[in-house]
Amino acid sequence: MFSSKKITPFTENYSRQIDKLKNEIENADAVVIGAGAGLSASAGFTYSGERFEKYFFDFRIKYGITDMYSGGFYPFGTPEEYWAWWSRHIYFNRYDTEAGKPYVDLLSLIKDKDYFVITTNVDHQFQLAGFDKKRLFYTQGDYGLWQCSKACHDKTYDNEETVRKMVAQQENMKISSELLPYCPVCGAPMTMNLRCDDKFVQDSGWYAAAARYDNFIRSRKDLHILFLELGVGANTPAIIKYPFWQMTANNPKAIYACINLGEAICPKAIEKQSVCINADIKGILEALKS
Repeated sequence: MFSSKKITPFTENYSRQIDKLKNEIENADAVVIGAGAGLSASAGFTYSGERFEKYFFDFRIKYGITDMYSGGFYPFGTPEEYWAWWSRHIYFNRYDTEAGKPYVDLLSLIKDKDYFVITTNVDHQFQLAGFDKKRLFYTQGDYGLWQCSKACHDKTYDNEETVRKMVAQQENMKISSELLPYCPVCGAPMTMNLRCDDKFVQDSGWYAAAARYDNFIRSRKDLHILFLELGVGANTPAIIKYPFWQMTANNPKAIYACINLGEAICPKAIEKQSVCINADIKGILEALKS
């Protein structure tokens, strides 16, 4: 139904599109927010450039790593080096940070609405901004959680205390061996609770959030519902983008809205039910508040 030949970019005047979206937010019976990496990037939480250089210049010099994303896949020679990298990555993206302005502005727009958030982001920004935890579904994991690298059991573990020690005590891009995390069940090394292979652990909290999201969608499927997509790219469209398109197509009362610089598109099949704004998310959310 949604082949590439049926996708269309939007060129309508920004102010007109903003007015349309503002009206939809105000009048929708429910709002489902789908958020991707573009939302955090708009908030300034970029993985390359000046921010990377500030926190990881030593890793760039020694290992040739050029951004935080690729650094997560670097074959470090020892677990002490591996966790020096990852503890710093977690710390600066999860703990040593405040809620980005786009997240705060978004909450101010929808806090009094019947809303739910599904996101592929793992940086905890929604909770930092004050969104209701029971209305959030983090599908791809959380920087604040560890799991067994062998996925020997379906449980995750809070990592904040140990991560802070790793960051504070590391020297020459290595942590103390005493801080290395191991699975309390099988003894295997711990790893990040991030969906990157078939060993991703979906714990009880993950399943509870998935059930709440599914119930929200099912119980409101025939209402005037706004599917608001923010910063979702083409890497994992089956999680947010395609389902949003399909649910909009199946409900004549639904509206699909997309804010994404360079990627604001929709299928022609739902063009009349869509509001797509090809611009930076931060600026559009500020305009929606005015």
